[in-house]
Amino acid sequence: MKDAHLDRHQLQRAFARAATSYERHDALQREVEARLFDSLDYYDGKPQRVLDVGCGTGRGTARLRKRWRGADVIALDLSPSMLRQARHHVGWLRPFARICADGRALPFADRSMDVVYSNLCLQWCDKPRPLLAECARVLKPGGFMVASSLGPDTLGELRAAWAEADPAHPHVGRFLDLHDIGDAALAAGLKDPVLDADHLTLDYAAPRGLLADLKGLGATLADRERARGLTGKARFKAMLAAYPRRADGRIAATWEVVTLHAWGPPENFLPRYGGRETPFEVIQWAQRPTPRR
Repeated sequence: MKDAHLDRHQLQRAFARAATSYERHDALQREVEARLFDSLDYYDGKPQRVLDVGCGTGRGTARLRKRWRGADVIALDLSPSMLRQARHHVGWLRPFARICADGRALPFADRSMDVVYSNLCLQWCDKPRPLLAECARVLKPGGFMVASSLGPDTLGELRAAWAEADPAHPHVGRFLDLHDIGDAALAAGLKDPVLDADHLTLDYAAPRGLLADLKGLGATLADRERARGLTGKARFKAMLAAYPRRADGRIAATWEVVTLHAWGPPENFLPRYGGRETPFEVIQWAQRPTPRR
């Protein structure tokens, strides 16, 4: 994988456009979320602070808040538009904080979180280590992290169809390998990381349904080497014709999902990326809504 192949500005634009449609197209995210929540059973403590990195529209954050009612739960995302949509899940009794920040530079003190959760965020990083290092930095010793990412087998059918129709340009993003994530987790200082990979298949009547879901999620190609301008009707039709179909005429879309769970670094581990000076309490206070009069 080449360094810095993702266009961060393109990612932000895509997620901003998709914020209002995201939850109409997130069947995969919901399935992976359910699996991550099963992994949370490995943690038997009572967390005080829980962080959702790359929270999107905050549905997963709301589930974390429901699971640990006594904890302060924080939703963090790079997209202000996604965080605005997350207000629909905040609740009135004990709302969770919403913070706009980059997961590679978390605005929290060292060892300030008991649990860090991240569903399908890692694949939007050129390299996994900076984000994992930040998660390791803010985790308390004995704290728990669970995360997911997309693996390189993701959308293999769509990738092959585009390769036949337009071999000169990439049309499907590149994704992190399980071993890359595992090596990055160890280098970041996470303790006893365990990784797994599984393949999920979604069924569609035609490729256009898959493309509509990808657009609705903001999961469009953000590779710096992508072709600029319009693809062209001829190439698009060629891709549709090349997409493999089953005997009944329907199509499948394969997703490789990589999951990680690990524990916070020991007391004597020194964060390699340095700490942040802004303590958690200040962030929490700054995000607290103004009381109604």
